[in-house]
Amino acid sequence: MRNGKYVVLCIDDDRELLNSMGSILESSGYEVETAASVGEAVARYKVTSPDLVLVDLMMEEADSGFAFVRAVRGLGPTPPLYLLSAVGADLTALTEFTELGLTDVLQKPVDPATLIRLVRATLKKA
Repeated sequence: MRNGKYVVLCIDDDRELLNSMGSILESSGYEVETAASVGEAVARYKVTSPDLVLVDLMMEEADSGFAFVRAVRGLGPTPPLYLLSAVGADLTALTEFTELGLTDVLQKPVDPATLIRLVRATLKKA
């Protein structure tokens, strides 16, 4: 938390999507941090200690989202981690996302109302 608000870290190499998610979350009362690469995301994660993370699966490499998850799991307990993927339903059918350290997988594009509902519900449990 920062300034009495939950902090959400959004990671995606699509700047338009980052801006959109940031606006949606900020207008709902959340602090938002963004990163466009795994390296930038890990550095931002260490500095901000986010309460929730939304990370794209495919950025500079096909499984960049998983690389981020592996990196932060090595740092200790993690906040809820949601993977954003254009292949969301297919991904959950192929692998058990909780084994990867993920809370869930969200299909892109994410509906704004669904995003806010999910973030609120998740952070209430935290």
